[in-house]
Amino acid sequence: MKVRLNLATSPLISNRRFTLAASAIGCVAFVAFLALSHNAYSVWRSDKAFRTRQAALESQIAALQLERENLSTFFEDSDTVKRRQRAAYLNSLIEQRAFPWIKIFVDLERILPEGARVVSIEPKLAGDTVQLRFLVGATSDESKLKFLKALESSAEFSHIELQSESRPTRPDQTDRVLLELQAQYSVI
Repeated sequence: MKVRLNLATSPLISNRRFTLAASAIGCVAFVAFLALSHNAYSVWRSDKAFRTRQAALESQIAALQLERENLSTFFEDSDTVKRRQRAAYLNSLIEQRAFPWIKIFVDLERILPEGARVVSIEPKLAGDTVQLRFLVGATSDESKLKFLKALESSAEFSHIELQSESRPTRPDQTDRVLLELQAQYSVI
């Protein structure tokens, strides 16, 4: 038989509460450490992806700037400038060919009164409208007024401006009045 005797002079102190509290705090600290480690790893990984993307974009920007400089050099070259000017000239010729001459002449024929005639026309395409400068000859002031009224009441012509009016000095000319006009002609 065993007898338990306490031979200590002071009673036995139990550290159980301290051990339990320290273990709980240690567990909470370990969980917090894991959460912070995971957060730091996530931030590091996203920062690495951001830096990789930023480096790719910077290299793309550098490549585009180099391409822009090459294109700028190409377009500033004297041969290229000459080709562009020639292309612009050829495009203007094509636009003149594509100009609706027949429609304009049909509309002018419809509104021209007796005693008025179109001497010259200078068209200039501007989108859906055509800027026209034309010279009109009239045998009398009455024919001139009839033409101007017919032109103003026409749906195809707008923004009509009388640039100048003159009377020929030579007696052999049939036109008594020459009008220089500017107007917009609606193509559509």
